[in-house]
Amino acid sequence: MLGSDILVEMLVRHGVETIFGVPGDTNVSLYMALQKRMDDIRHVMARDERSAGFMADAYARLTDKPGVFECPSGAGAMYSLPPVAESNASSVPVILLTIDLPLPGEGRGVITELDCAKLFEPVTKMSIQVKTASKLPEIIRRAFRVACSGTPGAVHLQIPEDMLTTDVDPATISLHVDEECKTFPAFPMAAPAKRITDLLDLLAKAERPLIVAGGGVNRSCAGPELTAFAEALNIPVVNTITGQGVIPDDHDLAIGVIGDNGYHPHANRALEESDLALFIGSKMGSVVTVGWTFPKLTLNRRVAQIDINPERLANNYENLLSISGDARLVLNQLLEVLPKDFDGTKHTPWVDRLNEYRASFWKEANTLLTREDVPLRPERVVEVFSQRLKAHGKAVHILSDAGTPTPYMTRFLKIQDRRTRFIIPRAFGGLGSAIPAVVGAYYADPDRKPIGMFGDGSLGMTAGELETLVRLNIPAMLLLFNNGCFGWIKGLHRLRGHNQCFGVDFLPPQGQAIGEAFGVKSWTAETSEQLDAALAEGFEMNAPCLIDIRVESLADRVPPVYSWLRKRERDPLTLQVEDVPYV
Repeated sequence: MLGSDILVEMLVRHGVETIFGVPGDTNVSLYMALQKRMDDIRHVMARDERSAGFMADAYARLTDKPGVFECPSGAGAMYSLPPVAESNASSVPVILLTIDLPLPGEGRGVITELDCAKLFEPVTKMSIQVKTASKLPEIIRRAFRVACSGTPGAVHLQIPEDMLTTDVDPATISLHVDEECKTFPAFPMAAPAKRITDLLDLLAKAERPLIVAGGGVNRSCAGPELTAFAEALNIPVVNTITGQGVIPDDHDLAIGVIGDNGYHPHANRALEESDLALFIGSKMGSVVTVGWTFPKLTLNRRVAQIDINPERLANNYENLLSISGDARLVLNQLLEVLPKDFDGTKHTPWVDRLNEYRASFWKEANTLLTREDVPLRPERVVEVFSQRLKAHGKAVHILSDAGTPTPYMTRFLKIQDRRTRFIIPRAFGGLGSAIPAVVGAYYADPDRKPIGMFGDGSLGMTAGELETLVRLNIPAMLLLFNNGCFGWIKGLHRLRGHNQCFGVDFLPPQGQAIGEAFGVKSWTAETSEQLDAALAEGFEMNAPCLIDIRVESLADRVPPVYSWLRKRERDPLTLQVEDVPYV
């Protein structure tokens, strides 16, 4: 067998149905092998290696399989770095195959020569170079094992081109796969029985317990178990941005989003006032804790933590109890031994208080959600979208870039169907993920409409992937938040008193014209009526479409960001909703 055939065979045996990538000088042999196996594995050509990586990332987030993408040598590898770093830091299992220069050219000044294994070391769980074709099966098995076990993450394999053109005697290798490592989490860990009973004892003694659901709950697909556990004990739930969707937003126990960016003041109040906070699948990092300044009453000695990675336990606070294990397994353990006489009614006054906070906030928020300003306020855009999403009545996948959509979507979007997933890359906050991500989302589940949200800064980075959507007929609906600037950065300039902002403004793109130039059905929405009409049509389309929404900039008013409001000497926990100027 040729090394290229061995590589593809191992991918197929590991259950890989889709591989994303970009053609180049060095990966021709791989493409020839993939072409022979078109009935078993699909290759999706992206227009940029970074885009291919974000496609794989979205695919992995929305399935229980690692996302796989490939790239050629040199610049192809360098362009692949941002999505790999994002996946690894976000605990998303992704495998990158860099098809590199032949080994004999190493160190001889061959064009595009680069030590890719070393390049990816800081941003992956494993980054190695294949030096013998006969080791390809072993290394592929290891790649899946590392990506899918423990804390999921990214793996990079640097495969010299001559490894794929070498003949290998099949009798000298084993093409077996580790069945456990075809999906993630592989080898999930349960918790010791005593830790489970200790946690239940803590929860029984607490007067104001709170569950904080992080991205690990979504990664473990533990939303139903978390909801059942919260209901059984009558404990309210708040979530981080990456934990959104683990419990329906209209549930009595679903209080809202905590942290800095797009937070709910009533949810932050819940953490402030709780006497026991159970963090599940959360790093308890800088966004959730607003740089470890929130809550004002320190979390020390009132935290219990469940995380698949023991290195994260008690990393930032002095925990009362730490449990290492998979979120879904541990929640099931808790449900299995929960005493039948557990009385959760004592938490009812606590739950009622938080729901009073929540009701007050949404009553106040209605004044912003219904305002008909021009350009459109982001709050109004979210409200119109939420109503159309509800009318659509089907689960969708929403993939957002960092930037303008983030603070307003996380605060005001209402997701009532747990099957709907809302994903924002939060590790590094780079732009340019949403448009390619809808491709990965579609191949993860073709029955759920992918919806991409991004600003005009992001569009400028990945507009070429509009061709990919048309070529593959991806029925994605794209929402362009168009305001002619890098709004988040411009807002930071103004927050620091620099009203004559420098280097952040550009010409607003003609989004409708750009979409139509690629063959994408497109609209321009300057009013809520125009937006609603476009959304109504877009939700029903079975082809790609784009809505160019002319919105107010994040630099015009201080967005719902806890730390920014505090810098403007406003109370971030107030339930009143008001416009906050920068000056």
